Amino acid sequence: MTGLILPPGAGELKAPQISGVPKHVAIIMDGNGRWANERGLPRTEGHRQGEIALMDTIAGAVEIGVKELTVYAFSTENWKRSPAEVKFLMGYSRDVIRRRAAQLHSWGVRINWWGRRPRLWKSVITELEKAHQLTRENTRLDFNMAVNYGGRAEITDAVNQITREVAAGSLQAGHITEGVFGKRLYGKGTDVDLLIRTGGEQRISNFLLWQCAYAEFMFNPVAWPEYRRETLWDDILAFTGRERRFGTAQDKVTG
Repeated sequence: MTGLILPPGAGELKAPQISGVPKHVAIIMDGNGRWANERGLPRTEGHRQGEIALMDTIAGAVEIGVKELTVYAFSTENWKRSPAEVKFLMGYSRDVIRRRAAQLHSWGVRINWWGRRPRLWKSVITELEKAHQLTRENTRLDFNMAVNYGGRAEITDAVNQITREVAAGSLQAGHITEGVFGKRLYGKGTDVDLLIRTGGEQRISNFLLWQCAYAEFMFNPVAWPEYRRETLWDDILAFTGRERRFGTAQDKVTG
């Protein structure tokens, strides 16, 4: 499968030259199961095809100039799925990281993991940490894999860390700002500019609740296995046409 994806800049497709490219894009990779079911295939096949979509999308993000890409790979709620699917997703996540880390390293991508350790397979954690160590000096794109991640869990973990620091005397109560709090989040609270959800659903499913305070949302009907770099570029082009005011307002008098 590794031969199916060309490195950034090596294919015939060229990223559009546009201004206002979002620095941080987050993606809820939805629609794998429905895509497979519609074709009479097992849900696991949708996840396998999703790997191709993921690598092509990462390449597209690099090419167009996105600096940070965060994907929702496995949520804290996904443990509620069937034991067979959870087992597949754990093993498959481990194997994808193992197979793709060197390729992403060659693209200048830094791999990071956002999520909780409890319940997550040790073999998955090992591959995530190895991938980060391999790629930690890269600066072309930060690729954040949210594995065993939940937005409420992340905020709760940050609160608990702050509580421990206050109790230890290393942090003063009453001096906890948004910046201080954000630095205790998994990804240091980097704001998301554009949140994309594929598959047609229109909700954020407990993903990056703090970071998406002023994100633009894009609900793309394309199922994740069919998402490609040109789809990402179309979503980014639509993003650049939106007016982001961050709470401000301006009168536009006509006449």
